[in-house]
Parts: sequence; structure tokens; C-alpha cells
Amino acid sequence: MAGHSKWANIKHRKGAADAKRGKVFSKIAKEIMVCARVSGGDPAQNITLRSLIQKARSVNMPADNIDRAIKKGTGELDDGSAFEEAMYEGYAQDGVGILIEALTDNKNRTVAEIRHAFNKAGANQAGPGAVSRGFHRKGHILISSELISEEELMNVVLENGAEDMLLEDGYYSITTEPNEFMTVADALNEKGIEMQLSEITFLPETQINISDASKARSIMRFVDALEDLDDVQNVFTNMDIDDSIMAELEEE
Repeated sequence: MAGHSKWANIKHRKGAADAKRGKVFSKIAKEIMVCARVSGGDPAQNITLRSLIQKARSVNMPADNIDRAIKKGTGELDDGSAFEEAMYEGYAQDGVGILIEALTDNKNRTVAEIRHAFNKAGANQAGPGAVSRGFHRKGHILISSELISEEELMNVVLENGAEDMLLEDGYYSITTEPNEFMTVADALNEKGIEMQLSEITFLPETQINISDASKARSIMRFVDALEDLDDVQNVFTNMDIDDSIMAELEEE
């Protein structure tokens, strides 16, 4: 699993910035609404909902927002929303794979907006499975290495079903199978160990190293443009940026 945490760290820093703009809260609320609509609003009976609530808490989403999203999903509060899930795939520069999760109430609008973003970036869309077959769905948790020792944390997560744990760039990066994610997250919550990021996500089998600063900047701008679309929930990529270039981009 080496190398996965680097892009996750970028996602985490972006996530913190997005939260200040309110984007993360609205995106997670949509996920919670759809999940509660499909599988019920009781977290004890709906493990996917529990994982989304955990994700919401990891970005400090207010409890009232979470509760309101659940009630909209179950119909206790009706705002007329009817979202459906969609997945889009493609390639950026140097064959970097792009996987896009969307929740939309108008697929024609979503397709048009994503196509425009691809065309503007000079990227290429791909058919179903072309990119996603190179990714695995995993539970992923980031914890600051300043909060706990590696040995202590490893004992907690491995005993509760974690698949792997790495220390990189000041974070412990923990991966799990999706069905083990909440067991690990619950164990961490019980120990009072704060998680900087916790979600069920897509992680790439292999990564494409980008060692050219201009290409890295261009691809990052493309990813940002996709994530700024209201219908886009998450963007996953198999890009691995050199540390020196990442430091340069963070200063911009």
C-alpha cells in the first residue's frame, strides 16, 4: 500500500480548505441523504450510514446538519431532492487515471459539466471500467503522528481488523476492507484517538509518478475544477507527485 497516503494527505488539506467554504458539508449531506433514503436512517442497522456519519464528524460537520440530512433522506423532512449516483472515468496528462463519483438530480447537466471540464483540461473521458478496474474500494483513516506512538496505534487498529498501517508525511495511514472500516473507527473513537480523515474511498493499485511541476500543477487544477462542480462528490486519481514538487505547489 506504499504511496497511498501522499495523495490522501493532499485530499485532507484540500478538504480542510473546502470545509471553510461549506462545500464538504453539503457534499457529505447529499451522500447521507441518499444512503438514508435507500437503506434507512438508523445507523445501528445501516453500516454505510454509520461510515458517512464518521466521515462527517472527521471534518467537524455539526450534528444538526447530519441529523437534518438523515431526516431528508428518510422523508421526515421533504425538500423535493431526488439524487442518484453516477460514476465517470477518464485520463489526465501522462495517462493519470481519474475516477469521479457524482450525486445528481439531472444527469444531462452533470455529463455536460464534466465533459466541459475534461475538454478544457485537454483530458480524455473513458468508458465504464477503463479506470475503475485499477482501483480498490477501501476504508482509509489518517491520524497525526503527533497524537500517538506507532506501536500503540498499531496494536489498536490491527487487533480490530485493519489491513495495513504506514507512517508517511507526518500521518499514520490506515487501510481496511470496507466491511472492517467501522470496527476500526469505533475502536479509535472509544480510545479517544482523533482521526484527521476517515472514509470509505477508492485507492489505486499502482501510481503514476509526476516529476514535472507544470504537469503536476495542471493536473491538480483539473482535479480542483472537477471537485468544484456541485454534482461531483469525490475525485480519485492514481497520481503520485514528487515531494519537492508537492512542497512547491503548497506554497502557491
